[in-house]
Parts: sequence; structure tokens; C-alpha cells
Amino acid sequence: MKKIQIGLLGMGRIGKIHFQNIQQYFSNVATVVAVADPLIDVPAIQKQFSSIFFTNDSKEVVLSKDVEAVLICTPTSSHAELLELAIQSGKSVFCEKPMDLSLDRTKALAELAKSTNTKLMMGFNRRFDPDFLHARESVKKGTIGDVQIVKITSRDPGLPPVDYIKNSGGLFMDMAIHDFDMACYIMNKKVAEVFAKGAVRIDKAVGDAGDIDTALTTLTFEDGTYAVIDNSRKAVYGYDQRIEIFGNDGMIQVDNNQHNRNVLYNQSGIHYALPLDFFMDRYAKSYLNEMDFFISALNNNTDMPVGGDDALQATKIAVAAKKSMLEGRPVKLSEIG
Repeated sequence: MKKIQIGLLGMGRIGKIHFQNIQQYFSNVATVVAVADPLIDVPAIQKQFSSIFFTNDSKEVVLSKDVEAVLICTPTSSHAELLELAIQSGKSVFCEKPMDLSLDRTKALAELAKSTNTKLMMGFNRRFDPDFLHARESVKKGTIGDVQIVKITSRDPGLPPVDYIKNSGGLFMDMAIHDFDMACYIMNKKVAEVFAKGAVRIDKAVGDAGDIDTALTTLTFEDGTYAVIDNSRKAVYGYDQRIEIFGNDGMIQVDNNQHNRNVLYNQSGIHYALPLDFFMDRYAKSYLNEMDFFISALNNNTDMPVGGDDALQATKIAVAAKKSMLEGRPVKLSEIG
């Protein structure tokens, strides 16, 4: 089987994870042939990986005739331009979320990918967590009957830098968008209405940057079922990621991943390890699984598991959530876009 030749854009934390995963786990079916990052020392890294082309110019990688598929792992502000260029160049694309902070731009890119039959996969990595995948399969099989309510808890261990917050698009677009996508993925339904509340409860610097750090969002699906999502930028005990799915025949719970599964019993109580405290550790298997899905879809010429329409749906929900918070009312998704 011919190896898929991949161009990687961005060698930050996520870019490095994808690079290492491809090198370690997929070397028989895919290979990174080119890497671009404006901050890398090209001569130095070229000595370490002599068979890979390195550059500070992302466009040079996208336009390379040696590159069949592009991984866009650059800052959010650059996603749209690089995604459009990759589509127009006939490349298959994996793009970290979001496509763009603008709903109109996101819609245009989703339509462009569809009209050109581009294989586009969006990096909603939480879909590929092994436990979340298993929960989704259980729901599909009807294990708990008709699902009525999904509850998602998503809390980070600590605030990101304020400079990041200023350019992130806000909590709904940057953080909760993962949970909006997860709710739609689990329910396999369309959202009809969004009602969100948000506040600054952790650090007033977040409010000064024009954002919130705490939110509660209710999604009402077209059939009248619900998803309830709570978000916080700071949970002092670690990375808090839990899901509860309630149906008329039962319930599924996915709890936190912990540093270890040891349980200590003594006179002062029963003691468990804290949850993992870094998202790269919490979702290490998710990043590996999503790249497996992407490469497999290319090799087998099958549909991508999460594409432009999914990204557009999650972005619409994020826009509706912010509108709901600012206006203090439920917002129909039909009002958005």
C-alpha cells in the first residue's frame, strides 16, 4: 500500500502530538514529508529529520506537489486561509477546530469543501476518547432506550493566559464548542434552541478581556430532548470531564480519568487519585484515535467521521449561546446565520 504523504502545519503542542503519533504508530501507511512553522529553527531540526522538508512558510507546504494531505495545527486565526488554500490545491485536510471564528466564513468553507468533494476532517478530538466512543455505541444500540437528557461537565484545571483569552473567540467558541459537538454526537440529533448563562467567577481579568470563565448552557433538540452543559475555566482538583446519558431504559456515566486507579481506605476516609491535570494527558488516546480515523478514511476512500457540517453546527450553537447570554433569552438556532 502506498503511504499517504502528509504536510504538517504548526509544531505547537498539538502539532507535535500528531507528528509523533504518525511517526510511531502509522509509519507503515502514512509519512510526514513536510512541516511548516514560523518559529522553528529550520537548519537545526533538518539535521534531526533529514528526510522531511522543513520551512517557516505554511503555504510552501500546502502547495507542494509531494503533499497529498494537510494537517492544520496552527493558531485559530490562520485556519481559514490555510484551509481554503488546501481545498483549492486539491489536498485532503485535517483541521483543528474551529475553521474560523466567523460564522459566515465557516459556512463558506464548509460549502467549499462539499462542492469540491474535499475529504475534510475537523479535530473534535473528544469524540474519539475510548470511553466516549463506547458510550456513543451503546446509545446507538439502544442499550438505554430513548435518550432524554445528556449532562456534560467540562472544567479546565486553570485559566489560560489572558492574552490567549483575548484572541480565543470566547469561552463558548473556544472551550464549550467541544461540548456542543459532543452533545450532538451523542444524541445524533439537531439542536433547535439554545439558552445560556455566563459569568466571571474566577478572575476579573477574564471579564476585562471581554470573556467569561463560568457558563451553564441548555440545548433543546428538535424532538424536545435536552443536553445540559456546565463549563468552568478552573477546577482546582484537575481536568474535570464527565458525561451522563439518561434514557428510559437506563443510564450511562463516563467519569474522569485519574492519575491511577488505586483506592486507599483508612481511618480518615476513602481516598482516590485526582483527575489528570493536563488536556494532552487526558486526551492522549483521543488524539491517536482521531488520526487513525483520518488516515484510515484516506486509505479506504471512506467518509470522514466529523466534517465541515459538524463544525458549522457546533459554531452555530456557540454563536447562539453567546447571543442567548447577552440577551438573556433562549435563542432559536434558526435565528443564527
